[in-house]
Amino acid sequence: MRYPITAICTLIGLALCLFNMTGYDPHNLFLMMFSVPMWFVELFTDLHSVSVWLMYALTVLSWALIGYLADFGVSRTRSRARSRS
Repeated sequence: MRYPITAICTLIGLALCLFNMTGYDPHNLFLMMFSVPMWFVELFTDLHSVSVWLMYALTVLSWALIGYLADFGVSRTRSRARSRS
């Protein structure tokens, strides 16, 4: 099984973190919109009390997990279609 969606989603997570690190996202708007772990951090604690590097790592890992689940779903759909043919 190949993982193209996982690779693309991981690159999206990396690009999101790099965009935030460069300073073009000064108020963390894009990071807060597109980072799933930051949604949960906002619910339970103050965002500024959590390490930024931890948030970057969790963002990349969560995007990789989303991509892996998408790849898994695509491969299951394709295998079911092949078995029916």
